[in-house]
Amino acid sequence: VQVVESGGGLVQPGGSLRLSCAASGFTFRYYDMSWYRQAPGKERELVATITSAGGSTNYADSVKGRFTISRDNAKDTAYLQMNSLKPEDTAVYYCHARGRRSKVDYWGKGTLVTVSS
Repeated sequence: VQVVESGGGLVQPGGSLRLSCAASGFTFRYYDMSWYRQAPGKERELVATITSAGGSTNYADSVKGRFTISRDNAKDTAYLQMNSLKPEDTAVYYCHARGRRSKVDYWGKGTLVTVSS
């Protein structure tokens, strides 16, 4: 099983990034996918979730209207489009998969997003 994030980096305030989460070793379409983040000195927090078929999404209040979670079940990949980035969005972003029925959890190792001028 692998869950691999990519797309992080350094971006100026107001800029955009798109994170990708490539999954393998499990049946992706049966898993709800989420993005979490952890800023230095803070607890890990849930950013966004998308259900297995992509029919429903949820967002943390802090990112509503700026971030969009999506998935492509044909490519076993989830995405997080991040617009209007702020310095407080700086964190390591983690991809998480949870089995819709099995409740089995898989985590990626994270990708660092730094928002700074």
